[in-house]
Amino acid sequence: MSLLNTYMQKEQQLKQLQEELDNLKNDEQLKAELDFKNHLETLMREFDKSASDVINLLDPTPKANKSSSRKKTSGRAKRKLKIYKNPNTGEVVETRGGNQKTLKAWKDEYDSETVESWLVSTED
Repeated sequence: MSLLNTYMQKEQQLKQLQEELDNLKNDEQLKAELDFKNHLETLMREFDKSASDVINLLDPTPKANKSSSRKKTSGRAKRKLKIYKNPNTGEVVETRGGNQKTLKAWKDEYDSETVESWLVSTED
């Protein structure tokens, strides 16, 4: 009996969906949009253009500029590159932050002021 009920419900849903589809087919706005889509696809084939070509044509601002402008406003400024040279070993460390492993080891072995005096150069 439940299988019969399921069948009848699905049949009723199908009729309802068919009515909605018929109503959409008679909608003038949908007809206009479908007509526009067909004309646009015909033009794209005629001129051998893709959807992304059309989008780029209509919105010429490069995506790279959009993303980079977001990054600049949302993030902080890039840290300067600091180059340290240990006068005892001749080892060189380049870092943009103070959390570099070798630099921390030097600061533990020698004091912070001593390691900071080993700063050779700072670059952008």
